[in-house]
Amino acid sequence: MNTADKKYTIRTVLFMGAYAIMNIAAITGAFEGLRPSGAGAFALIVSAPICGQIWTHLAWMKESDEFIRALQAKRFIVAMGLAMAVASTWGFLELYAKAPHVSPAMLLPLFYLCFGISSPFIRTSH
Repeated sequence: MNTADKKYTIRTVLFMGAYAIMNIAAITGAFEGLRPSGAGAFALIVSAPICGQIWTHLAWMKESDEFIRALQAKRFIVAMGLAMAVASTWGFLELYAKAPHVSPAMLLPLFYLCFGISSPFIRTSH
């Protein structure tokens, strides 16, 4: 494992660990008594690890060699396009077909699901 991979792994564990811990605490009711201003602050705090994970991914791409950077950029773009297509389609299903609402907070998990599904099929940077 090279230096860029090690940094990526450590950063991902820290950011996604914080994200998971905060959301598990919220799901189990640890923050139910928050006032609106506190709830707003908590929402911003929970969003910080998401921003951190996106930065982690982009920093890893920047720190990697040219082939890995190009390959990951292609995977990132394809996954984002798939996630936007799925999210937009679901949004129209909500609007016109009375599909149940899904929170936009699910976009990052959807992105990484699309990233994981599409990555094995994208093996070259061309």
